[in-house]
Amino acid sequence: MQITPTQPTSPAAATSAEQTSSLNSDYETFLKMLTVQMNNQDPLNPVDSSDYAVQLATFSSVEQQVMTNDLLAAVQTQLSTMNISQMASWVGMDAQALAPGYFDGEPIEVATYPNTLADAVDLVVLNEDGQEVYRAAIEPGQQQISWDGTDTAGNTLVHGLYSFKTQSYAEGESLGDQDADVYSRIVEARASEGGIVLVLEGGAIVDSSAIAALRQPS
Repeated sequence: MQITPTQPTSPAAATSAEQTSSLNSDYETFLKMLTVQMNNQDPLNPVDSSDYAVQLATFSSVEQQVMTNDLLAAVQTQLSTMNISQMASWVGMDAQALAPGYFDGEPIEVATYPNTLADAVDLVVLNEDGQEVYRAAIEPGQQQISWDGTDTAGNTLVHGLYSFKTQSYAEGESLGDQDADVYSRIVEARASEGGIVLVLEGGAIVDSSAIAALRQPS
């Protein structure tokens, strides 16, 4: 199990740092140009002092905006670190999520959501290539299923990631497919640009907000 409380440099932070460095250089250049402009202006038609004030005010406004961006980037980094710390207690727990489940020889628990109008439902299991490897009829109201890792013929499948869905029928007519959740072990919490993501056993990655339920390992 691993928690990764790293603070990767986000594109926003990198851009902000570049803007700050560029701003410092540009500010010195701006002052030099302003000095040269004042020294070489036409004495018969001098630049109005208010124009200099406008130029200084404009540059100061840009400088303030860059500093604000730096502050916001720092706050965002701090919040990400706090969120990872809060997720530490999730690592090692079983999470219910819409994600492939990893078969390692132990049964996989599946949560199904068949159409409520169905009078017949099939559970379908797909391998990593999207090929159907298992199909069996289940009770229309059955929502918790334990799949033992076998194919339709009863042969044990190789270890790997498998996804699940149900196909619902009413009076022989298809009511479509419904994706199914699985319970998987959380092995890592990771910071990303979009927030905190969780790495599940087998390598599947889900957003922390997509977790439907948590429980102690069975």
